[in-house]
Amino acid sequence: MISLENTEVAFKSRSNAALNKAYYLFKVMANNNFVKLGNVGINTALKLHFPISWAVKPTIYKHFVGGETIEECQDAVRDLEKFNVKAILDFSMEGTEDQKIMEEVLKETLLTIENAAKDKNIPFAVFKPTAFATHQILEKASSKKVLNEKENEEFENFKRRIKTLCERAYQLSVPLMIDAEDTYYQTVIDELITEMSEKYNKKKAIIFNTLQMYRWDRVDFLKKAYKNALEKNYYLGIKFVRGAYMEKERERAQKMGYPSPIQENKENTDRDYNFALKFSIEHIDRISIFSGSHNEYSNIYLTELMEKHKIARNDERIYFSQLYGMSDNISFNLADENYNVAKYVPYGFVKNVMPYLLRRAEENTSVAGQTTRELDFIRKEKKRRKLNK
Repeated sequence: MISLENTEVAFKSRSNAALNKAYYLFKVMANNNFVKLGNVGINTALKLHFPISWAVKPTIYKHFVGGETIEECQDAVRDLEKFNVKAILDFSMEGTEDQKIMEEVLKETLLTIENAAKDKNIPFAVFKPTAFATHQILEKASSKKVLNEKENEEFENFKRRIKTLCERAYQLSVPLMIDAEDTYYQTVIDELITEMSEKYNKKKAIIFNTLQMYRWDRVDFLKKAYKNALEKNYYLGIKFVRGAYMEKERERAQKMGYPSPIQENKENTDRDYNFALKFSIEHIDRISIFSGSHNEYSNIYLTELMEKHKIARNDERIYFSQLYGMSDNISFNLADENYNVAKYVPYGFVKNVMPYLLRRAEENTSVAGQTTRELDFIRKEKKRRKLNK
C-alpha cells in the first residue's frame, strides 16, 4: 500500500521559510469572505488597468505559477526534477476575441511543444481550445447551426490552429493534451480531437482528449472512443479530470430548460472517475492514461489497478498529475515510489494568469476545496520539523 501521508517526502522541496509562506497563503484562502472580496477587487483593478502585480506576484502568483515565460519556468522545472517530479508548462491565455492575439498564442504554444521536445523533464504539452476561437463560434458550431461567412472563416482558423499544433506535436513526438471546455461547445472539440487522434495516434498516443467525469455521459463517450480506436486502429490518449465548471453548467441548464449535463452528486462523479481508470487499465494496450486528480483515493486506486494488472510503476502509458502548488503530498509521495508524476505549471503575465488564479482561490475555499487538507499537512510537517531540530 502506497502512503500519501508522509509530509517529510511531500515537503522536502520546501525550506522552512517556503513552508511558512505556503501556510499563511492557505490560511488566507481559507477565509471565504476575504477571497470573495479579493476577487472582486482584483477583477475591478484589471478592468480599470490598475497595477496589481506588486501584490499578486510575491503571493498567490509565486505559489501557483512558474513564471511569465518559458525561460522563467526553468527554475521550477529543475527544482521538481530533483525529486523525480516532471512538469507540464501551460501557457495561461484564454477567452480572447482578438484574432491577432490568437495567432500569438499559437506561436507561444508551438514554443512549448518545441521546448518539451528538448527537455526530458517536460513529457507533455497542453493548450485550451478557447485560446483559439471565441465561445460564440464554438457554441454555434457544436450545436450544428449554420455559420455565416465571417463565422465560418473564424471557425476554419480555429481548426487550422489546432491542426498546426497537433502536426507539430506529432513531428516532435511530444504528447499533446487538449483541455476540456464547457459542455455546450465541447462537441465540436471532441470531433476535431478524434480526427487528429485517428491521424496521429497510429503508433502511440500523441493527441490526448480530456474527459470531465462530473459529466454523466463521459463513461459512454469513453467506451465509444475505445471502440472507434479499435475499429480504425489507433491509440487513445485520455486525460481524466473531475471537472471545473459545475455551477455554471447547472445554472445554464436550469435557465435554458434542458437537462443538466452534470452528475447529481459527487459520489456519482467519483464512481465514474474510478470506473474510467479501471476501464482504461483493462485496455491499457490501446489507452494511455493521464490522471489529473487531487483525490487521494483515486490516486491510490490507480496504483492498486496497476499492481493488480502487473504494470510497471514507471510505464510511460500512465501518468499521475496535480496542479503546481497543490497536493504535494500526492505528487511527491507517488514520485518517491517511482510512479510517473507531472505537475501542471501555468505561466504567463499576471493579467493573463488571473482567471486561472481566481479559480484556484475559489476552488480552495469551497466545501470540496483543498485548503483544510493543505493546511493539515503543512501543520503536520511544521510540527515534525520542530520536533526533529
